[in-house]
Amino acid sequence: MNHEQRAVALFKQGYNCSQSVFAAFSEELGINQETALKISSSFGGGMGRLREVCGAVSGMFMVLGLKEGYTDPTDGSLKAQHYQKVQELAKKFEQKNGSIVCRELLGLNQKHDSPIPESRTKSYYKKRPCAELVGMAAKFLDEFFEEENQKGNSI
Repeated sequence: MNHEQRAVALFKQGYNCSQSVFAAFSEELGINQETALKISSSFGGGMGRLREVCGAVSGMFMVLGLKEGYTDPTDGSLKAQHYQKVQELAKKFEQKNGSIVCRELLGLNQKHDSPIPESRTKSYYKKRPCAELVGMAAKFLDEFFEEENQKGNSI
């Protein structure tokens, strides 16, 4: 099962969008799935159902950070390189979907939503593009890392 398929499968098991993307890469990132699920659990629904940045996008950024992030706060060059990669991934996601903001992706008017998640029913999956978005985020990461490997540009 590739990362895209794994992310979609995790989402369909009931994990949130951020958990689904981040946990799909947990093995390669050297962390166990339980830890990955806990780290990413607050970012679903656009950050705890605040409907801000899409959880799939947040999960994508967490994978990038763990795989290629910087640790020296005084190295502005590495920080800038990392942020450039974050922006590249965000741009790709936004170009494909029109936004990286949860409420905009879901066509919602309200900024903050109830903290109570919706039940995962057939109608939920029909009206929400989230399963597709988590798969897309995982696929974008794989493509990004492949391009980085080909260029030899990993941090």
